[in-house]
Amino acid sequence: MSQPQQSTVRNRLLKALSRDDFALLQPHLELISTELKQTLIAPNEPVRQLFFPESGYCSLATQASGTGKVEAGIIGREGGIGATPVLLGADRTPHHCFIQAAGEMLAIDTPAMCAAFDRSPSLRKVLLRFVQVQFVEAVHTAFVNARYQTEVRLARWILMSHDRGDSDELAMTHDFVSMMLGVQRTSATIAIQALEGNRLIKAQRGRLTVLDRKGLEALADDSYGMPRLSMPA
Repeated sequence: MSQPQQSTVRNRLLKALSRDDFALLQPHLELISTELKQTLIAPNEPVRQLFFPESGYCSLATQASGTGKVEAGIIGREGGIGATPVLLGADRTPHHCFIQAAGEMLAIDTPAMCAAFDRSPSLRKVLLRFVQVQFVEAVHTAFVNARYQTEVRLARWILMSHDRGDSDELAMTHDFVSMMLGVQRTSATIAIQALEGNRLIKAQRGRLTVLDRKGLEALADDSYGMPRLSMPA
């Protein structure tokens, strides 16, 4: 299998690396295909690989004992999955990292990634910048969940998913929306119907289609966008 070339990779974190830093990773990167709901990193188990999405994206979900999952973040081609715990010296995470939209990713074994960290301070610096992005997004998500109504939170979540996808069509059911927003299914259904009634989205079985992105941005207002300002260019 041919090695990935920095000039053709779509992952923005890999593109942001210097040529020398990318060369440290290049021999160890393997292109893989992912499937909807596939687990990439299980909670509280060793992180054996890191993943750099080329297409599709991953949800980071947290779960307390006896309760359902709630989404804590989304990672697409702007970042790396598993980078935060490994870079900070941990070998596992409490989050469940699973595929929300299928696509392709460049995978690298954790030991190879750690060896590259140790060899290159500049590589570590770029990846720490992404850790900061994730921290900002997690804090902002907690604020939004505490202060905003379900319709606004849904608009924000659709926008975040739309940012990371390649289509206006998003695969998601009412049950999945309720799980990711941490609300009852009836609340998720009412929120979806409200957005559909305002012609912002079209809801069909198992998927939502974005009809009016500007309208979604207006509804989401300042609940959306702040974490993007801290992303690497």
